[in-house]
Amino acid sequence: MSESNFPGPGIRALQLQVGQQRIAAFESAGKGRPIVLVHGNSSSSKVWKKQLEGPLGGKYRLIAIDLPGHGDSAPAPHPEKDYSAPGYSACIAGIARQLDLKDAVFVGWSLGGHALLEAASALPMAAGLVIFGTPPIGKGPEGFAGFKGLSNVAFTPAPSEAEIETWMESAFAPKFSPIPAFFGADFHKTDGAARGCLGASAQAGLFQDETAIVRDLKIPLAILQGAEEQIVDLDYLRRLTAPTLWRQEVQVIANAGHTPQWEQPQAFQELLDAFASSI
Repeated sequence: MSESNFPGPGIRALQLQVGQQRIAAFESAGKGRPIVLVHGNSSSSKVWKKQLEGPLGGKYRLIAIDLPGHGDSAPAPHPEKDYSAPGYSACIAGIARQLDLKDAVFVGWSLGGHALLEAASALPMAAGLVIFGTPPIGKGPEGFAGFKGLSNVAFTPAPSEAEIETWMESAFAPKFSPIPAFFGADFHKTDGAARGCLGASAQAGLFQDETAIVRDLKIPLAILQGAEEQIVDLDYLRRLTAPTLWRQEVQVIANAGHTPQWEQPQAFQELLDAFASSI
């Protein structure tokens, strides 16, 4: 499957207006339960191409959104407010309401997972959540202990090419090849203020206690992890108090790093299908 020509055949491009924000989204041809896919920092819906165009997209109504300032979505009108955990979570909740989703599964990768946890209380239509590459953040000095290799590039408006290259390598398993060309292109296309403002908002503590959200969640939560993940600490995830954790354990995907939906799409899709069909 080529990484070019996105979106491919059968994928419908959507343009949504959420408040003052113009949001791009892409919808697969499936008619089953809606599954909303939320990408990570400086990425886009292209990272879900294999799911949208594969068997999963034919079975379920997959909806991949571009966060504000990412992909084909417009830059945020109020960067300091919109490029933050509260801003992204409000945008996701607005999209879900506009699309009139019901009994939906929400899947968040990396930053997208944090945004979904923050939005959990505003998603009454959610039947379950899936996060990966996302160590829930807590309050206090150990709040970011779930990260073992988080680069400042993720919060730098205009990093150097060498810094971007190093960051991209950390987002996959060591020696994974080839890293998709769009991955770097998406980074460059992202509004640099999205990274700068996100970092500033995190430093200011403008996020909820995500460990408490996981602890108090009333709907099923699946946590996935690439076995060769370079950014997130698996032991941290296993120590979380998560009463609704699917299968009572973190689901580890072999031969994958931070981006298992691209590195090991079949294994990733089997887990997502099993989750969506069992809750």
